[in-house]
Amino acid sequence: MLKLYGGARSRASIVQWYLEELGIPYEFILLDMQTGEHRQPEFLAINPMGKVPAIVDGDFQLWESGAILLYLAEKQGQMPDSLEQRSKMTQWVLFANATLGPGVFVEASREREIPKLMTPLNEVLSQQPFLMGEQLSVVDVAVGSMLAYIPMLLKLDLSEYPAIVDYIKRLSERPAFKKAMAGRD
Repeated sequence: MLKLYGGARSRASIVQWYLEELGIPYEFILLDMQTGEHRQPEFLAINPMGKVPAIVDGDFQLWESGAILLYLAEKQGQMPDSLEQRSKMTQWVLFANATLGPGVFVEASREREIPKLMTPLNEVLSQQPFLMGEQLSVVDVAVGSMLAYIPMLLKLDLSEYPAIVDYIKRLSERPAFKKAMAGRD
């Protein structure tokens, strides 16, 4: 059974959400980050960086939430056949972690970055229900989780971006989202 390692306040909930969406059985191993369980030799053998999330799937180990999401999508046949479409999905997952996350959660640049990021995202989501079209995909878990953290953690007013507000609401009503993300502080 796949093992997912995470902390109470970590991006492991993003991976957990996708595992729930896919219906993949997994064991969630909660590491006590306060006591440094993520810095113990047993976990460092899985992720030498000492960060969560990380997974162990049989003999395979992987860390970084975006890499894990893409691995799971590929393994479960949820990636498109064309290189171009797969690359678009990778682009969105990398955007979530490398651009959207820092743009929203780094306080020093938040005021400048929010309009630059939210305006085009709002435009995309005003034209289709999910980032890649009509169906939820791994990119919605990656980007959607970052967006869903905004009302959970920052309480920013997103009313200027009604399609994003609607998107967050739609995602947060999904049973898999509720199981993995709801109640996270």
